[in-house]
Amino acid sequence: MAWMDLLYTCHKKNQPRTNPNLTVDLEGQRSNTCIQGDVVSGQDPLQGAARPQTHKGQCRGQGTVQPPPRAYSLSARHRPHSPRRATAGPALPLSHSPGLLGGIPAALGSSRHSLGNTRAAFGGARSALGNRRAAPGLRSTTVGLRSADPRAALGKSRAALGSGRAGAAGDRGSGPGRSGRARRRRSGAEPRGARAGRGGAGRGRAVRGEEGALGAGALMAAAAAAAAGPLVRQYEGAARGRGVAADGWRVCLAHRFDKPWQPYGAGDVPVRHVLRHFGFILRYFRWWYKKTLIQKKHAFIDLLCPVPLQQIYGCPLGGIGGGTISRGWRGEFCRWQLNPGIYHYATVMADQFTVCLRCKGQTIYQQVLSVERPNTLQGWNWGFCGNYAFYHALYPRAWMVYELPGQNVVLTCRQVSPVIPHDYEDSSLPVGVFIWEVENGRDEDVDVSIMFSMQNGTGVKEDESGGHWNEPFAFEKEGECIAGVLLHHCTRANPFTLAVSARKKAGTEVTHLTAFNPLGSGKEVWQDLLQDGRLDSPDGKSNPTEKGEVTAAAVCVSCKVPARGHRTLEMALAWDMPHVHFGSKEKLHLRRYTRFFGSGGNAAPALSHHALTHYKEWERKIEAWQKPILENSQLPSWYKSALFNELYFVTDGGTVWLELPQDCRAEDLQGPGGAGLTNLLPVLQEYGRFAYLEGQEYRMYNTYDVHFYASFALVMLWPKLQISLQYDIAVTVVNEDVQPRQYLVCGKTSQVKVKNVVPHDIGDPDDEPWQRVNAYRMHNTANWKDLNLKFVLQVYRDYYLTQDSLYLQDMWPVCQAVMESELKFDMDNDGLIENSGFADQTYDAWVVNGPSAYCGGLWLAAICMMCKMAEVLGDSEALQKYTDILSRGKEVFERVLWNGKYYNYDSSGSDTSSSIMSDQCAGQWFLGACGLDQAGFEVFPKSHVVSALKTIFEKNVMGFAGGTMGAVNGMRPDGVPDTSSVQSNEVWVGVVYALAATMIQEGLVEEGFHTAEGCYRTVWEQLGMAFQTPEAYCEKKLYRSLAYMRPLSIWSMQLALERRAGRAPAQPPPAPSRP
Repeated sequence: MAWMDLLYTCHKKNQPRTNPNLTVDLEGQRSNTCIQGDVVSGQDPLQGAARPQTHKGQCRGQGTVQPPPRAYSLSARHRPHSPRRATAGPALPLSHSPGLLGGIPAALGSSRHSLGNTRAAFGGARSALGNRRAAPGLRSTTVGLRSADPRAALGKSRAALGSGRAGAAGDRGSGPGRSGRARRRRSGAEPRGARAGRGGAGRGRAVRGEEGALGAGALMAAAAAAAAGPLVRQYEGAARGRGVAADGWRVCLAHRFDKPWQPYGAGDVPVRHVLRHFGFILRYFRWWYKKTLIQKKHAFIDLLCPVPLQQIYGCPLGGIGGGTISRGWRGEFCRWQLNPGIYHYATVMADQFTVCLRCKGQTIYQQVLSVERPNTLQGWNWGFCGNYAFYHALYPRAWMVYELPGQNVVLTCRQVSPVIPHDYEDSSLPVGVFIWEVENGRDEDVDVSIMFSMQNGTGVKEDESGGHWNEPFAFEKEGECIAGVLLHHCTRANPFTLAVSARKKAGTEVTHLTAFNPLGSGKEVWQDLLQDGRLDSPDGKSNPTEKGEVTAAAVCVSCKVPARGHRTLEMALAWDMPHVHFGSKEKLHLRRYTRFFGSGGNAAPALSHHALTHYKEWERKIEAWQKPILENSQLPSWYKSALFNELYFVTDGGTVWLELPQDCRAEDLQGPGGAGLTNLLPVLQEYGRFAYLEGQEYRMYNTYDVHFYASFALVMLWPKLQISLQYDIAVTVVNEDVQPRQYLVCGKTSQVKVKNVVPHDIGDPDDEPWQRVNAYRMHNTANWKDLNLKFVLQVYRDYYLTQDSLYLQDMWPVCQAVMESELKFDMDNDGLIENSGFADQTYDAWVVNGPSAYCGGLWLAAICMMCKMAEVLGDSEALQKYTDILSRGKEVFERVLWNGKYYNYDSSGSDTSSSIMSDQCAGQWFLGACGLDQAGFEVFPKSHVVSALKTIFEKNVMGFAGGTMGAVNGMRPDGVPDTSSVQSNEVWVGVVYALAATMIQEGLVEEGFHTAEGCYRTVWEQLGMAFQTPEAYCEKKLYRSLAYMRPLSIWSMQLALERRAGRAPAQPPPAPSRP
């Protein structure tokens, strides 16, 4: 459900948001750094000689090489030649690069390594490889290769990490000519025969050496990267990481998506639509101005300021309902939802991981593990070469693999959040764990340190409000000890504490820095770590910040990794915001996790300890859950990725999971209407209250017409949360809100909530959810035709999957009440309801009139389920009543809507009434999910359903965008998309997944997978919308409503597959008891 962005015709704000602290390398992340000596001044602290500041394109030699502060023991042939200031300014050409290339170890000796470019000599022949990237030459003679984008490759031994190879490192010189030559003499002189810019084009040169095995390794690595998928073609490393899942979403950190699509905007609205809805435009403007500019509140749908598309997001951190922090696929912390339902899209540059390597008492490499080059913290060494790292997501876990150029060291960071099916305790925890697997391929021991820095705040103006402070902590329990820093964020509303910590164990040392200025150069932090791979660990608390100040902290964990060995370092991020107010600040709520860790605001150390000592158990449960699907060779890899990664919205949908007050009584929950739900209080007391947004841009909790699709994820994985949500909806059904308000589309005034009608939503996070429902004010949804039906359908589906008879008994009277309300829409008493000539269902901008395929099909399915529930509960009178209605309605539905191939959109006889609606079989979808599509309970003739689905596949899928973008909502019989409405011309991802599930149920398995695959490839691989799947997109490179609830319907595909395989849906294990 979502009203269209017609308002954009008058006010368009679709420019991407920019972070003033972020400078993006437009050359495609082919930059890196090499810093020696004083990283700020560019001076060698021992020799005092000024040196060239920076070079660009030298991926292999990035990092920091720093001699010990009181000894300069490097030999002449390995001595650093060029310090660099960590700056976002222009880079110097390669001719100014240091001879050591950022500290390639002395073990390379005198061997010479190949310098490749886009065409490589291999075995004396030239060959194009992968995406025109370089492979080193095998010939021992010097071969000149012409290239418009020369790459310098500096090989190194990888005996312990796989086959050796000489990787390609890019360079772009300045001026009209570019030198493709990266190799320098070890003395620091110019390379032999150096010529720059011949004829305006650079030249690359393969140099003789031990290139045979190295070149083969390069080819193998490039071939493996090409086979892994379109988003990792730029990966040039040989490392594959440690323990990385085979399936999932993988992207190289050097990847660049195509130009972002734009949100639906002014120029995209047909003039006829503008004229038709001009009154709505004026009313919305008036309401929006009052809401946002006078009341200073968020609009429940802000049609004037859509969230711009940023193609950066990765797996969110945190469990269910405690707030989330999203970490992007390039390593940045970039999306924050700690205040319930309210998002901040800010990349906080101080929030980083940094690695330091030391050999024989000397720091040989120090690098921020970020490809960015911000204009803050310029004393740090930024610009990790993205071509030597990749990100892999299989929610709720993610991996980042870094091959440290020139070091023979590989880092694999595994990110774990406690999102565990059928777990109602640990799944609520606001924590994330980072497990760093360090592999040392060198012939000598290496001291490795990982520093985790974090700003006190979320990157918003509030961070500068003053009064924030940090303090170190240590926490020990049952012989396990952790240590770190607490960052207390002391705001007036919803204060919280961040905890950055690491696990202390034998051979591991944890140090910290309590406070530093994240807006300064950061020199003191960098030099502190550079000196000995440790932080100073001062005692005591930091001073509270003054207004306008920002503070940050850092924690460092260190260990020695033996030659050709492996070690593990464990770190965690936790946040403790136990009490929350929604926007109205009328009630104080407790988050679910406070049930287990207390509500005193001091739980961050205990949360961190629990995470670091229990994440292995979490992973075992996650693997046991995912393994049967991942190991099913009959399922395509993209489906496995989509199935699990789309689950991000369960936690990152503005989700809240709240405890009831201890003194809460049943009558407090029942409301004035007296719902009479006997099991309401026990359910909510045991499992709490759950709510998630319709979308991160559409701020309404538990939007019911959309939850209808998404609910499959909840009922299959956390069925008690679905049951809890249903009880909350049931309570609102029998209550009413008589306060009048004007509805924006029609301009009429009606009461907010009508009795015995399912609400559209349970409230706005910027108001007071549950207390004031129906935040949606576009239409008066009391007249919508689908909401009541979707409640009935979900009640029986939930019972079918959980066998919860108490739930069914409680819901039966509510189902009868809403069906009585729905009967008034059967105007002619023929057993089939009619739509009312406006957009009176989830397609809230697509007008429908008279009996329709969508609402009529839902009606018949709901009547069928009323019959089944009456049978189960022994209500013979109700069974007879609904059986009679079903008999009459089926005959009318087929007679009025079936045209021989599919069901018409509606029966109005309008120009578009014969449109082919992709969602016309929604009723059959739910019937099939509940096993009511067989013999005695067959509502729709099997042959008609299959014919309709085949027609949809032929027209809406294969006839749209070449069959590569999923199913368009509406298609005319002549193969032209239905443009009568903006929504009819869109693809709705969640609807496509539901359609695919229906196809699978009906035996059209290949067609179902092809249909769904189009959406996955479009969203996750082409548009860069990972972890922000939109509600809709269209062929004109437009999208609407990022990060939306409905795509969770993909779990109905899994249910359909399990039914076809003859497996009963998984039942929850007995609830574990906490000691």
